Amino acid sequence: MAGFWGKRKRDNEELAAQDADLARQARAALVSADERLRVTSDELTFAEIELGAEPTKDLREALEAVRTHLAEAFHLHQLNHDEIPDTPEELRTRNARIVQLCEWAEDLLDDRTSALAAPIERARRAPEIIAGVRADAERLRTRLPGARETVERLAARYSASALAQVEANPAEAEQLLSFAEHSAGIAERRREAGQREQANLALEACTEAARRAATLIDAVETFEVEALRAESTLSAIVEDSRDDIAVALREPHTPAVSAAIAELQAALASLPGAGVNADPFTLLSRLRTANAGLDDAIAAARERAARPIPPLEHVRHSIDDGDRQLAVARDVIAGHRGWIGADARTRLAEAERIRIDLDRYLGTSASVATTIDDDHREQAMAMSRRVAFLAGEALQLAQRDIDSSRPQGGPDQWGGGPGWGGGGRGGGGSGLMGGILGGMVLGGLMDGMFDG
Repeated sequence: MAGFWGKRKRDNEELAAQDADLARQARAALVSADERLRVTSDELTFAEIELGAEPTKDLREALEAVRTHLAEAFHLHQLNHDEIPDTPEELRTRNARIVQLCEWAEDLLDDRTSALAAPIERARRAPEIIAGVRADAERLRTRLPGARETVERLAARYSASALAQVEANPAEAEQLLSFAEHSAGIAERRREAGQREQANLALEACTEAARRAATLIDAVETFEVEALRAESTLSAIVEDSRDDIAVALREPHTPAVSAAIAELQAALASLPGAGVNADPFTLLSRLRTANAGLDDAIAAARERAARPIPPLEHVRHSIDDGDRQLAVARDVIAGHRGWIGADARTRLAEAERIRIDLDRYLGTSASVATTIDDDHREQAMAMSRRVAFLAGEALQLAQRDIDSSRPQGGPDQWGGGPGWGGGGRGGGGSGLMGGILGGMVLGGLMDGMFDG
């Protein structure tokens, strides 16, 4: 008994220590959250000066929410120290809630102030950014004549369709540079007038316009390099394609290989002659696609050659065997529905599902199909064998359920004779099911003989 009271005393002391620590956490969290609220309120004032009212709306709403929840936290702390005695459980619940509210408040303020950090920094650097935009615009204007000359040079070599993606770039870049310079001036004037929100919008517009102008001018030079690279690659793929056609003509011909050869030959024939302006990117894409199609067709033909196509009679026998075993399993389960469990029913349902899928795969009823093309025979045989396997499992599981559900007893059970229903069949129907299973085994052996 002394040991019991000693343990209880230690538990109470540990709980009291934990409560005291939680109370300290609550007091510290209140101080930290309240101080963070005051600091962030000052930060909001500066942010509104730099950005305006609309961009700082989320932070302003967050501060209002934090004030509301901190008021609740302070109220709970006051209840902990009023004249009304509290139980340890009440104190523990209030302090835990205080910590939760304060942590939520600081997390929310962290999120909102972090979102404003980059815009505030950009706004404070506005004079520097405006000067940079103007310098970039002046530098990019010196590149415009070169970009126009490049487009003219490309027009003499490539088709209009190929050049369409960069032909208007110099003119568009010039417009963007004018817009960037105009927006920079607006940003400067609005900032001087104290209209910070409009100034920042103009600042973003001018920096984006200058960036897009640089991208358009760079794209002209990049196009010329990539077009030359495409022409070089096209020559190599033309030679490779001709070699592939020569190899394919020596391969076993399937309809897919013949179609792929014709497609690649058509792609080669469509190549323009010397001196004709063309689109090297489109030609290269078509030739690559046709070349890859021939490679895939040859690989499929080789794989098929290494795996002989099952004869039609073997496929037909496999389908018939699957149908036969499915019918036997279906009849046995239907005749003993009250005894059959979920496992047997599940195997039967899966077998029937695959059998339906087989008809869909062949596009007709597999049981009456007189022809099955070479591309479908192997899959059809695999699906029919799966049907037979699942039907066999369903029948075995059904027999298990029947045997376990049949009452055990003497001659007076189940009709008063030896065996299932009398008649001297013995073993409670084992002769009937043995014959059924034996027939399925025989079918399997015959199937193996045909496959051989």
